Amino acid sequence: MFKDNWIQVLAELEQKGEPCVLVTVVEHKGSTPRDSGTKMLVTEQGCHATIGGGHLEYKALELARDMLARGEQQMKVERFNLGASLGQCCGGMATIMLEPVVQSRHHLVLFGAGHVAKALVSILATLPFRITWIDERESEFPAELPAGVTRVVSEDPVDEVDDQPPGSFYLVMTHNHQLDLELCARILKRNDARYFGVIGSRTKRKRFDYRLRERGFDDAALARMICPIGLAEVTGKHPAEIAVSVAGQLIAAYQSPAPSHDDAAAPAQQAACTQP
Repeated sequence: MFKDNWIQVLAELEQKGEPCVLVTVVEHKGSTPRDSGTKMLVTEQGCHATIGGGHLEYKALELARDMLARGEQQMKVERFNLGASLGQCCGGMATIMLEPVVQSRHHLVLFGAGHVAKALVSILATLPFRITWIDERESEFPAELPAGVTRVVSEDPVDEVDDQPPGSFYLVMTHNHQLDLELCARILKRNDARYFGVIGSRTKRKRFDYRLRERGFDDAALARMICPIGLAEVTGKHPAEIAVSVAGQLIAAYQSPAPSHDDAAAPAQQAACTQP
């Protein structure tokens, strides 16, 4: 649904802390869908106002959502020939500016609502994360959730993987090892995780590697899965200690440059033996 009052929408997004990109037509020559100064706000799931529709707007949406997925904070300027490059009948030239105006938050998909997950969410809610928290058991979630955390009660958590935006962080820590395995296979199949960790021991890691190889995943794919998770220097087994250790690893991950999806991930981290 489009809204023309982008200033009001921007204020609402800022209040909610929802990341967005302001797209502005900064220059136009010849026949173009909209004139210079036209603006549009793009969020991960929505669009408010319009710069005229057509392929130009499609490309603007694509660029803006890629910036959101990667957490980019730098302004971009793109120029388009509406005839040759975009196949629009206008035939003019349009230059657009894409400007992140609400700080992007990294998207974390957390499977499992056990003790470690609860402790971890409390920490991550204070960091630049937007969390999708998924479990089959509604009763396991706290009555109140921190801002930026969305609870998803799902009868089939594995199917939820396909609905996540590219470049998400994933943490698998459910109460069921078979479910963990199925989640691992689906996440690896996507091949676009910024970070992918699975709670468990080195023994669990070996067992999962063996079973995932049986499903056709090679060593390069398995290297993208971090298990055990957390910082090697933290060896405590209390849920809060594990949560702090994992949070530290996630901070290191988002502070590092985002790798291309073709790059092999770093070798699995050696960390404390942790179980859900």
